[in-house]
Amino acid sequence: MLPEHVAYGLRAQYGLFVEPETVFAWERGRAVPDEQELTALAGVLWCSPADLIAAASTLREHRVARGLSTEELARRVGVATHAYQRMEDEGRWRGTDRQTVALAEALGLGPRALITATGGDEALAELLRDAATTRWQAYVKPTVKLVPLPKRVVEAALQQLHSDYHARMTAVSSWGAPGTTGDEGRAYLDGITEHFWAAVGP
Repeated sequence: MLPEHVAYGLRAQYGLFVEPETVFAWERGRAVPDEQELTALAGVLWCSPADLIAAASTLREHRVARGLSTEELARRVGVATHAYQRMEDEGRWRGTDRQTVALAEALGLGPRALITATGGDEALAELLRDAATTRWQAYVKPTVKLVPLPKRVVEAALQQLHSDYHARMTAVSSWGAPGTTGDEGRAYLDGITEHFWAAVGP
């Protein structure tokens, strides 16, 4: 199908007046369809919205990929529609623990995808950097509160991060070690969330 055919389908089937140039921009990744356009585009192309999303990362993308309306997801999670919509728009989840579990179930999200979708990546990275560089035991409880994983799994991962980081820094501070600038330790901290998820395992 040419962009002209897709634009015609959007207009004829869904009443959306989209220019062929816009369809072309979507194809090239220079523009992104809104939720209504994405749903209609999936209908014109005989596929699901999930097929058109390369890798969902936000709450909105996960919701659309599952074919859920804002109202339906808010009902399943147990929050008011306007409150859920505001959290989705802001990219910051503020639900209770019970609501977070319901959100993960409704959207089929594992721990890592849940943290990313709810805007918790930076908060997690900060906790992990502190755990690696200071006393890791003090960061078990806040990490468990943020990440839906068993305490024993988090403890083992934080202990490993701490050991790995300090092993690098010990090598840097060794007597006579050439080029001891601390770059290896900083690089380790820059990728701390990747190290955490690797330590957690599948």
